[in-house]
Amino acid sequence: MKEIKIDVAFKVYSSIDELEGKEKDLMLEAVEIRKKAYAPYSKFRVGAAILLESGRIITGSNQENAAYPSGLCAERTAIFYAGANFPNEKILAIAISACSDLKITNGPIPPCGSCRQSMFEYEVKQETPIKLFCMGGVGEVIESDSVGNILPFHFDKSVL
Repeated sequence: MKEIKIDVAFKVYSSIDELEGKEKDLMLEAVEIRKKAYAPYSKFRVGAAILLESGRIITGSNQENAAYPSGLCAERTAIFYAGANFPNEKILAIAISACSDLKITNGPIPPCGSCRQSMFEYEVKQETPIKLFCMGGVGEVIESDSVGNILPFHFDKSVL
């Protein structure tokens, strides 16, 4: 038997106000686009903002549909748009903000498994880490140096 140990470190900011420069701007973009989410069923709104190496910011919000699972998460809305329209640009960072219309979400909310896998695909494709910032509606922001940190036992093209 062999044991595998995975150590991951995250930075935790007490609020969006502790972020600086492009990172703060990126998170503010995620908060703004979150307000445009179409979430009539779950009442759970998510916004994602992606910083490309050119400095361009791509945003996306979750889009629900009565015919589950026809909707799409904010992270995949944004990353698929970036991949389709700017396929040769590296993604430097992704900021995600999520909140409920029904209660206060004051802790960081990480992406779902499908979004983790989709974001990781782009990290593998570009062969450089993508920084990730996650927050709820208010409160702490968590920073990860790589999407791979939140998907430690991952699946990628190397096994195909």
